Amino acid sequence: MRVALFLTCVNDTLYPGTGRAVVRLLAGLGVDVDFPLGQTCCGQPQYNTGYRRGTEPMARRLADVFRDHDAVVTPSASCAAMVREMYPRLGERARAEGRGDALATALAPVAAKTYELTEFLVDVLGVTDVGAWYPHTVTYHPTCHGLRSLRLGDRPLRLLRAVRGLELVELPGAEECCGFGGTFAVKNPEVSVAMGTDKVRGAEGTGAEVLCAADNSCLLHLGGLLGRQGSRMRPVHIAEILASTREEVRR
Repeated sequence: MRVALFLTCVNDTLYPGTGRAVVRLLAGLGVDVDFPLGQTCCGQPQYNTGYRRGTEPMARRLADVFRDHDAVVTPSASCAAMVREMYPRLGERARAEGRGDALATALAPVAAKTYELTEFLVDVLGVTDVGAWYPHTVTYHPTCHGLRSLRLGDRPLRLLRAVRGLELVELPGAEECCGFGGTFAVKNPEVSVAMGTDKVRGAEGTGAEVLCAADNSCLLHLGGLLGRQGSRMRPVHIAEILASTREEVRR
């Protein structure tokens, strides 16, 4: 199996350590990971803002970059959902507008083989115990795209429960949105902050040291709120927890 890492813009720019964690994690499970240098944005910000036609060249490029890989793995539920759910819609819209089947044909292969990290581990590799060690108390926030679009269910929780040394505590109101929503946070900052504040209050109430999620974009939002409040709770992507070992605990 030829597996490629789709890092995403947020991780490439702000959280490259998450990408390195994914490579360490998959390599430790015997997976050879490729990182195509031609990858760019999947087009999610443009699509969500209404620039559907402007998204098409970006989608075509991503499909072409990952054309020869058997699976595409990303540490971002939102970007995985963009490729899996919205790329087919781009193709359908082009067809409905009388522009033929070319776009749908080009995008269908990459949509079918793109996986968020935890579903790749559980569904494709068939593992829940990745041999990680992380001696901290953790609470998990299921982000909206992972929860409602990809329907990740308990896959992330099953992986976290198998981590040695980790104490997992339930997050109150876990299924409520944190308020980030990409451009929503920019267009509706007051509402976004209010929602995030509620989420942070619930997380801090667990007494956990670490707030974990499968999307660094949501953790960026929540981490900012935690920092402004002077909280000692740390936002950590699930990949970095799963890649941690006794020899080198990621902090």
